[in-house]
Amino acid sequence: MFIQTEETPNPETLKFLPGCIVMPEGTASYILGQPCDNSPLARRLMGIEGIAGVFFGADFITLTKKPGQGWDLLKPDILAVLMDHFVANLPVVTAPSVEGPSQDELDDPLVCQIRELLDTRIRPAVAQDGGDIVFHSFEDGIVYLKMQGACSGCPSSTATLKSGIENMLRHYVPEVQEVQAI
Repeated sequence: MFIQTEETPNPETLKFLPGCIVMPEGTASYILGQPCDNSPLARRLMGIEGIAGVFFGADFITLTKKPGQGWDLLKPDILAVLMDHFVANLPVVTAPSVEGPSQDELDDPLVCQIRELLDTRIRPAVAQDGGDIVFHSFEDGIVYLKMQGACSGCPSSTATLKSGIENMLRHYVPEVQEVQAI
């Protein structure tokens, strides 16, 4: 097994490509200090000194390091954990969390349109950089989004939100006045 790495726009994150499906459906995000009981792989990765966050996408894993840590020192341990896990064909998550839309959201055509734009036009582009943007809510003209993976804490995430996502949503859904990260 050969695991590739790619840099992301966030200097604190690195994208790992194991060459196989990581999450067949959805994504999963774990941050240091929060439980990761449903993911044996996240638990092992978080056990590496210097790792602050783990994000699983469809075919990639994005890891966030603590400031001041060097990727050159972290990568050998990370690659060993990933290799052992995937060669043993172990599950990435044992009980995925399901964050689907509520019935109120399904009944709101604006929310459905916003979610559709996020899922078809924005999330695939963001995934290429090792992150994800998840719809949280739409209230009083403001779309609230949750930034995950490489997007969380990225220096360019504000520009992405305002210049890219907000402009696109405002173009297609005139009721959108603003986009904010939560």
